Amino acid sequence: MDTSDVANQVPDLVGHDLFTSDAVAVEAMERWGRLEDSVALADLGRHAGSAEVQAWADDAHRNPPRLRTHDRTGARVDEVDYDRGYHDLMRTAVGHGLTAEPWTRPAGSGAHLRRAAGFVTWSRAEAGHLCPVSMTYAAAPALRSSPELAARWVPRLASRHYDPTLAPFGEKRSAIAGMGMTEKQGGSDVRANVTRAVATPGGPVEGGETYRLTGHKWFFSAPMSDVFLVLATTPAGVTCFLVPRVLDDGTRNALRLQRLKDKLGNRSNASSEVELEGAWAVRVGDDGRGIRTILEMVSSTRLDCILGSSATMREAAVRAVHHARHRSAFGARLVDQPLMRNVLVDLAVEAEAAELLGLRMAHAVDVGESDLARLGVALGKFWVCKRTLPMVAEALECLGGAGYVEENGMARLYREAPLNSIWEGSGNVGALDVLRAMTREPASVAALDKELSGARGHDRGLDRAIDEVPALVALAATDEAPWQARRIVEHLAVTLQAALLVQHSPAAVSDTFVAGRLDPSGHGATFGTLAGVGDAEVTRVLDRTFA
Repeated sequence: MDTSDVANQVPDLVGHDLFTSDAVAVEAMERWGRLEDSVALADLGRHAGSAEVQAWADDAHRNPPRLRTHDRTGARVDEVDYDRGYHDLMRTAVGHGLTAEPWTRPAGSGAHLRRAAGFVTWSRAEAGHLCPVSMTYAAAPALRSSPELAARWVPRLASRHYDPTLAPFGEKRSAIAGMGMTEKQGGSDVRANVTRAVATPGGPVEGGETYRLTGHKWFFSAPMSDVFLVLATTPAGVTCFLVPRVLDDGTRNALRLQRLKDKLGNRSNASSEVELEGAWAVRVGDDGRGIRTILEMVSSTRLDCILGSSATMREAAVRAVHHARHRSAFGARLVDQPLMRNVLVDLAVEAEAAELLGLRMAHAVDVGESDLARLGVALGKFWVCKRTLPMVAEALECLGGAGYVEENGMARLYREAPLNSIWEGSGNVGALDVLRAMTREPASVAALDKELSGARGHDRGLDRAIDEVPALVALAATDEAPWQARRIVEHLAVTLQAALLVQHSPAAVSDTFVAGRLDPSGHGATFGTLAGVGDAEVTRVLDRTFA
């Protein structure tokens, strides 16, 4: 026996196209998008699956960002150094229009869907750097409340040129945006904001009313960005401000980086604590209405939370299927063993339901279905992001001990899995936001009802789930609603996912999902407890998940 022989090991998952192998994204583009956009996405997909990009991602995590507060002379610089792989990832994301470009395209052009499909594809390569990409996308709609600022900044936020250098506005062809809302004493309760804004007319040329901000932000995302949207308090209340990193005269704004967060995951991306020591800013939107203004940004980042989480789920499912096809145990390939097939198909339909929901909401943004997007994004943000962690954990377990080691890639997905459920409001915040939308914006409920009605008649279980929606809408307006919020949101989200699958996915997927999620006897408490799925249907689903 030669102890150096290697047998029954799984080949590296490398060299496949992450877009064209994703039937959900391909079909969404065929259904709602444009052919030329699909061609460009295929280029991105081939690149995303390459060994080169996997090396960039590995390097960006092995060599996390490092804070430099001072230079060699003792001068304050407040800069973060990134691994080269991080910049290569950012350059590709920006170069493929994954930032604010859709907001500069004509309505109905499919630009938000194209960008969403690209975001899912590229997120599967590495998710951490998509944080500043997402914030750059989301900053554009918030800036629309101040047209002069939008005219100045949105073209640079939409640029396909990546320039990581810190320089004044006039020397930059492009810009990346960050955000500063969270404070130590408030967390998700942004109304507890204690950062102070004092009106200070004059100063560097920017346009709008200028202020000086003093305070501490406990989470200040992507601190090397060119511009930030920040909440601070004026005598009128919480207000939104635009804070450039470098002022027009070339001086650094007074943003003092205190430390970088030592995070569970998302380690390629820098999240910082910062003190604003009279930082120069210009107001965005109305004085005292900053929460309303920033919610324009939050809504878009929440859509990206759905897309990013669905990308993590898809990548986990693909890796589990790939492993099962190449690994043998107990005399047969794992993928041919009944219980493993039950687990794999359960993971696959969960991933498809998540991705389809995200892409449908991106299409809603494209075509101006704002009422549907308002409620659908809130539902998806809660449910898809909440489901990611147990789903990825189960996919990791499909690999056994191999899934628990870093070089396999699953461990990074697992550490990333909880992030989007926390970012932009944790589960309770999201569930209560759904209640607000249902009670204050009845048009959003009508839009959801219209979307669900297209699936009626396909399955009795789905029809019953749709029939229960009016009672849940009524419950949302009662004193009992906060206690029941998660139950309400879960039902609405799963019913919406089922309705979308029935209308847009093959029967093998939709029937399995509906039976497993809406029939109490069709599923247990864990993945892999589906009842009564035919062997041919399982094969169709797994082949669709990873051809």
